[in-house]
Order: sequence, then C-alpha cells, then structure tokens
Amino acid sequence: MDETPRVVIDCDPGHDDAMAIILAARHAEVLGLTTVAGNIGLDLTTRNALVTTQIMGLDVPVRRGAARPLVAPPRDAAHVHGQSGLDGPTLPHLERSEVGTDAVDWLATAARDNPGMWLIPIGPLTNVALAIRRHPDLLGHLRGVSIMGGGTADKPGNLTSMAEFNIAVDPEAAAVLFEQEVPIRMCGLNVTHQFGATDAEAGDFRALGTATGVFVADLLEHYIGAYERTFGIRRAAIHDPCAVLAVTHPELFEFERRRVHIELTGTHTRGMTVVDRRQPGPGDGPVEVAMAIDADRAMELLVDACAAPAL
Repeated sequence: MDETPRVVIDCDPGHDDAMAIILAARHAEVLGLTTVAGNIGLDLTTRNALVTTQIMGLDVPVRRGAARPLVAPPRDAAHVHGQSGLDGPTLPHLERSEVGTDAVDWLATAARDNPGMWLIPIGPLTNVALAIRRHPDLLGHLRGVSIMGGGTADKPGNLTSMAEFNIAVDPEAAAVLFEQEVPIRMCGLNVTHQFGATDAEAGDFRALGTATGVFVADLLEHYIGAYERTFGIRRAAIHDPCAVLAVTHPELFEFERRRVHIELTGTHTRGMTVVDRRQPGPGDGPVEVAMAIDADRAMELLVDACAAPAL
C-alpha cells in the first residue's frame, strides 16, 4: 500500500492473534488493542494481549471489552490454545496494565479521531456489534473492517460442521456487522487453511534468535501439537494474521466481492457465513471474500517481522 494503514485490532489472544499483532506492529500503525472473550476468558485474553505487546516492545494501549456473547452462552477454545490461551511459551512477568474497560466506546472514539482507519477484528465480533449499536456513526469513519472469520461452504467449519469459531461463538454479533453497508474483507477458513506452519517453520522462527522469534516458535510448537491432537494433522493454520495482511498487503490475496449473510436459526448451520457465490455473482456486494493467498510470501513477511529487534 502507498501509505501505512492505521489500525485497531480487536482480539482474543490466542496463538494466532499474537502472531497477527506482531505482523501489524511491523506493517501498520497500531492505534490500540481491544480485547474480547473468545479463545479463552476475558481476563486471560486481556493479559495475553498485554504480554504480547510487552515481549515485542509495542507501546500501545490495551482496553478490555465484552466478557460474553450478546445472546449465546460463552464458549472457548482452550482445547487448542490451552488453559492460559497462550500455552507453550514461558510467559514473562507482566509489567503492563490495561488502560481501561471501555473498549466498546473507545472503538468509536478511535474511529472519529482517526478517519480512514481500519478495524481488524480477529475474535468474536461482540465488541464490534456493541460499538455499532451504541455509536451508529462509527462505521462512517472507517476505511473498512477486515475480519478473520467464517468461510465458504466448500470448507468445513472448525467449531461445528458448518461454522467457524469466531462467528459461531457470537453469531448475533456477526449479523449486526454483516447487515451494514460497510466495506468488509473476510478471511475465512477457506483461505486461512492455505497459510500454515509445520515443525520446519517453527524451527525457522527459533533460529532467528530474537525474543519475538523464540516466542513465536514456542507458540507454534504448542499450536501444531494441538492441531495434531484435535485434527490429526501436524500442521497448524495461521488464521488471524491473514486479516492483518488483507489490509497491509492485499495484493497477496484473490478476492471475490459478494454478499454474506449469517445463519442464526439453522439446527446444524447456526453461525455459518452464507456466501452468495451464484454466477454471475452479485458484484456490488459489500464483502470482499478472500479466496486465495500467496502463502509463501505471507510466511516471509511473518518471519521478517519476527527477525526485527524489539520495538
């Protein structure tokens, strides 16, 4: 891109969230992080966001948001991310603190103060939905919203047979966003599973010798093991960084412009992102659905981000 994008990352760290934050810190102006319950409970997602910024020396405010979905009962992914949400690394003593519990209202403030910024939600969309409801002008200040979530029907879900975790945890919140006429870039499972890491990549990060490289190597070793236990493959999809790269390096992707609806009532399909891919397609749809990624280049960018010294 011609200019460095300004971004706010709404996250639920999470191994791949941490990697997304690292990428964003190298290729965007990160205005702040907001946290939401998702991969693990809110206390730990907030702690993990602070730990990640501390390890890499990223000096940005972290604000706590929603502790549970709008309607659905809370669910987490501790079976993948561990009881801490960042199992694997030996986490340092936390020396940082969140600046407040006002994540939802601050999203609107940040957008008003930084017109043209990108909002990058990489967890359940609870904070985003609450912010839209409280501050209807929020979306008008944004360049767009780039999410990791959902997928196309040809790729199975990872929480249910048809639904991806971030959407399925709070589908009502996702529906609030997707009902808006705001530019959205959606990196779903159909594309994030094209970008993955094996033991070889974990070794490459460890060989960098930087604090961030070792941190990511430790993250990947746990994450790859969790994928092997859960899905039977020793390769982990690197989901959340895709939503960052869709903003900082959109040329790495092939997008289709579509309309996307969130299924809220189906017995077996609740939380599914229903992507209208009929041909000829509805070319005026507000959602740019990522269909392919240059995974080799994406990995180079993540390695480069971890090779750099702490900020």
